[in-house]
Amino acid sequence: MLLNEVNNFLSNLEIVKQLSFHTIDNYKRDVEKFCSHLSEEDISSWQNVREHEIRSYINKERRRGLNPRSLQRILSSIRSFFNYLVDENIIQLNPALAINSPKAANLLPKALDTDLVQKLLDFKAEGAIEIRDKAMAELLYSSGLRLSELCSLDLTSISIKERSCRVTGKGNKTRDLPIGRKAIQSIRDWLIHRDNYIKEENSEEVLALFLNNKGKRISPRSVQLRLAKLSKMRGLPVVNPHMLRHSFASHVLESSGDLRAVQEMLGHSDIGTTQIYTKLDFQHLSKVYDKAHPRAKKGIKDDN
Repeated sequence: MLLNEVNNFLSNLEIVKQLSFHTIDNYKRDVEKFCSHLSEEDISSWQNVREHEIRSYINKERRRGLNPRSLQRILSSIRSFFNYLVDENIIQLNPALAINSPKAANLLPKALDTDLVQKLLDFKAEGAIEIRDKAMAELLYSSGLRLSELCSLDLTSISIKERSCRVTGKGNKTRDLPIGRKAIQSIRDWLIHRDNYIKEENSEEVLALFLNNKGKRISPRSVQLRLAKLSKMRGLPVVNPHMLRHSFASHVLESSGDLRAVQEMLGHSDIGTTQIYTKLDFQHLSKVYDKAHPRAKKGIKDDN
């Protein structure tokens, strides 16, 4: 059965690769949908899958309206799965290796300018939940955390005295990050109320830094919804956690020019991933130039 190998592959991702639940869930969805396609084509063995079947499936998903980035992810999942089958000697060659990924537009990450960040965060929170939400938003922006990293923080991850936090990122890699003064104060404010939400003293949830109404570790989806509500309350368009991470990176790079430091703080293994913020920074510099340089201002006529 096709799904037997898929289940073994997913176990490998969890136990050996130690990938996050979210990442494994994406692999599961992508590969299982591909399995369904193969079943429709009366293919019941991985040894019988050829490059043509994979191309046919990708084209089918393209016609269904999926964007290039989604197609890239699907192809990457399928390619990784076949690499696993090769490693396990179930097949000899990976039939997906020669297939080029669909090209996607190189979209720059959305970042807020400093005025909008101040508008989002500079307010007096009222009530425990609002205090918690402000602390989460401050920490996302202060330290450039991924959403999953924020949700996985424990009380022991934070050092109020050292104004730092230790996070576990992709590939189970840990890194230590500074926390800004305002974020530290917001965390202090939340800790005053946090223990009131603990329901079971012996539960693992007791360790979680951020809890929901039921005393459970807050979920990524809940953070997204609460941040959207907070931004609406502050009279802003919907702000998501990734925008705060992007804003952190853009503003630190804009002020310091230190790309390597930004790479370390974001937890990027490849500096090429971080370099997209140099383009974002260039956009900012271009706007400053256009406003400030006497030969760039609007209204100056072209001599030609």
